[in-house]
Amino acid sequence: MASVLNPVSSIRLSNPMTTRRRTPPITPPTSLTLSRRRLTIRAAETDANEVVKTPAPDKAPVAAGSSINQILGIKGAKQETDIWKIRLQLTKPVTWPPLVWGVVCGAAASGNFHWTVDDVAKSIVCMMMSGPCLTGYTQTLNDWYDRDIDAINEPYRPIPSGAISENEVITQIWVLLLGGLGLAGLLDLWAGHDFPILFYLAIGGSLLSYIYSAPPLKLKQNGWIGNFALGASYISLPWWAGQALFGTLTPDIIVLTLLYSIAGLGIAIVNDFKSVEGDRALGLQSLPVAFGAETAKWICVGAIDITQLSVAGYLLVSGKPYYALALLALILPQVFFQFKYFLKDPVKYDVKYQASAQPFLVLGLLVTALATSH
Repeated sequence: MASVLNPVSSIRLSNPMTTRRRTPPITPPTSLTLSRRRLTIRAAETDANEVVKTPAPDKAPVAAGSSINQILGIKGAKQETDIWKIRLQLTKPVTWPPLVWGVVCGAAASGNFHWTVDDVAKSIVCMMMSGPCLTGYTQTLNDWYDRDIDAINEPYRPIPSGAISENEVITQIWVLLLGGLGLAGLLDLWAGHDFPILFYLAIGGSLLSYIYSAPPLKLKQNGWIGNFALGASYISLPWWAGQALFGTLTPDIIVLTLLYSIAGLGIAIVNDFKSVEGDRALGLQSLPVAFGAETAKWICVGAIDITQLSVAGYLLVSGKPYYALALLALILPQVFFQFKYFLKDPVKYDVKYQASAQPFLVLGLLVTALATSH
């Protein structure tokens, strides 16, 4: 929710949290003009007032790529002219599953979900709010504000390449945002809430997504704050939405899920390694830029592993040893794949690492949710 739900935003966890860029009813800044002109790479002025184009990367834009990658919104995508396929690409469907899973965990943690038509239907609408609508809003907004970085790192993406106009991008941002907020309000009415908690969670997640990507705050400029905001959007916010929909959102759950968001911070760092060139050029202090790749990769795995070990310890002292052991069993394969792929080369093996290790992390989230429901 990346931002929430980034999600309610979500705001930005890739894979699930595979994509880095992963970001309330706000008024778009004046730079979001509704013109039809196509975007071009900005020019930079030299001291002699000479205009030169921002240097493009050494690699040429990808002319041929995978149709599957294009639909999922990940690198290696086929160049498309169909506007609806381009719109879908901007929402990065590959980032939706963590939000959907977060709703599942929240519903499980509530202890009040039943396999009835009504409950299943409510959960599906909550997943649509968190994934396609508010995460789609977050990802489109993030790509808009990252167009200069993408012009360096991925010039073939829809916005910097001019495959979609400014007017079309801005319209998509507003439609997805208002659609997500509308579904949140509907869910509050459906659940009979006296206080519209889902609507306010959606607003909060959407605001978090906005300040994550947009100036003047642009949280993503700071590797620590930005990545934690992204982790919270992909883990905490959808969990809170699922639990609030079927039960009561309690302070201990809020604290526990915010702790789990530190693991989300680690996952977000994974996606920073492939953007080092553009981040450095535009002054974004991602952790690989600030600390160097060698140190950053250890910060990444440390955040992921220490967080889960801490949660396992919490479950153990809470008198739930079997859940704690199950969580420990799910941490071990993650550590194995960290050494097998990520720590060897975080750029070359990022996709393999996330595909092999992160399923165990999301299963760990469900184990924790089930533990808290008893």
